[in-house]
Amino acid sequence: MRLTLHQPSVLRLALSALAVVTVLRLIIAAMLPVTPDEAYYWTWSRHLQAGYLDHPPMVALWIRSGTALFGNNGFGIRVAGPLAAALGTLLIGFATRDFMDVRGAQTVTGKSDCVGPPVIAGTLLNATLAVGLGAVTMTPDTPLLFFMAVFLAALGRLVVTGNGYWWLVAGIAAGLGFDSKYTMLLPVAGVGVWCLFSRPGRQWLKTIQVWLGVLLATGCVMPVLWWNETHGWASFIRQGGRTGDWRPERALQFLGELTGGQIGLLTPGVFALCAMALWKAVRSQEQTDRLLLAIIGVPLLVFVQHALGDRVQANWPVLIYPALAVLTALTASRGWRAAACLGFALGVLVLIQALTSVLPLNRHLDITLRQGGGWPEFVRDVSVQSRGAAFIASDDYGLASELALRMRHGTVLGSDPRWRLFDLPEFHCETGRGVLIRNARRDFPLQSAWPGFVSRGQTLIRAGHGREAESYILYWVNCPLSTAVSKDLRQLPATY
Repeated sequence: MRLTLHQPSVLRLALSALAVVTVLRLIIAAMLPVTPDEAYYWTWSRHLQAGYLDHPPMVALWIRSGTALFGNNGFGIRVAGPLAAALGTLLIGFATRDFMDVRGAQTVTGKSDCVGPPVIAGTLLNATLAVGLGAVTMTPDTPLLFFMAVFLAALGRLVVTGNGYWWLVAGIAAGLGFDSKYTMLLPVAGVGVWCLFSRPGRQWLKTIQVWLGVLLATGCVMPVLWWNETHGWASFIRQGGRTGDWRPERALQFLGELTGGQIGLLTPGVFALCAMALWKAVRSQEQTDRLLLAIIGVPLLVFVQHALGDRVQANWPVLIYPALAVLTALTASRGWRAAACLGFALGVLVLIQALTSVLPLNRHLDITLRQGGGWPEFVRDVSVQSRGAAFIASDDYGLASELALRMRHGTVLGSDPRWRLFDLPEFHCETGRGVLIRNARRDFPLQSAWPGFVSRGQTLIRAGHGREAESYILYWVNCPLSTAVSKDLRQLPATY
């Protein structure tokens, strides 16, 4: 019996499954410990700006909205993630339906294995670790993936209806995606390539709606541009500094890491289907396939080029996963059930490990232990060991952010040049003494401004489920502090 999306039972089943998964993700989001990066983004949310050193501000806005409703905790920080993943899945389904209608193909997987490309696209996307796990954490990729889904849905409406005003929606989505992460510029450039080198695209360039979309996108990114211009282009320089390296002697290593990272985040089965879909799209004459190929291909080429000279972080290419899911559902989805089952199984195993540490892995093998293990107990130890301190400081931004989020008394300071780019209070200490906490694996540099003023104190262990996650050294620091130290000190936000 052939099953298609036109059957109400299949739609109800798919929507029910999405609802159940979303509820489970909300529960898991409340249970998982807040990681250092999430705590760092939380500090952003307490001092909203139009830009930050590492990324644009969208993740801070999402966290601020969640914590305003549910408090400064893991659920408040992450609540927008599962909800955005659910809505983004629906948008990817709509985009797939529209691209499918333009192709004139109702099914692509054969008579015996078809529940409809929209459901397949949504299922494959959620089966990836990038979305399956990313939906229960909060990083800049979380809003980026959502606005990428909006972008694709707008383009799907554009090609199926011929209504040029969908360019305006695409422009807003592109701008807000850029406000989430600068890499949104790459799929937008892919659409530009399609417009220049395809007949339908060149026809659109003659219309006013395209340029209105560009204008709206520009308006969305203007605050980020303004912040960079008023802060010495700090964020653009930091991100742009990742390009242009050339170390050909390590190119094979970096390319291997890039490929391995994608096999891991996509999961092996989904990766194989996506690779097959790309191969078919390269040879396809369908304009929809060429549009999707341009959206995927431009970022992919940029990441491959970067890997020829430097390491590409595994999460950078996740912005193309929604487009890959659409393309795969349309062209190469045979075997999607097995691929999705494997992906969901791997995701469940990772979550079980994160919640229970059931496998006795050490910190080198267990990233969930390294990132999230033992923070509440560690912060309590810090509180006990630092009694009488005028402040608690750290030159590790993640550690400082965790302390700021979890400490219920005292003054937490960040000691890092990055904090000078925040609108945070400066801190000056003339008398008394404070505490500096550093990772035990980092020696004090000889040129440090701290050593003349410190005495080594307690070594503190952060452990999860009885296994060491990290060790830290507590130093007592005498006031007054040197100018070299004070200029980088900023008082971080508190939850009390």
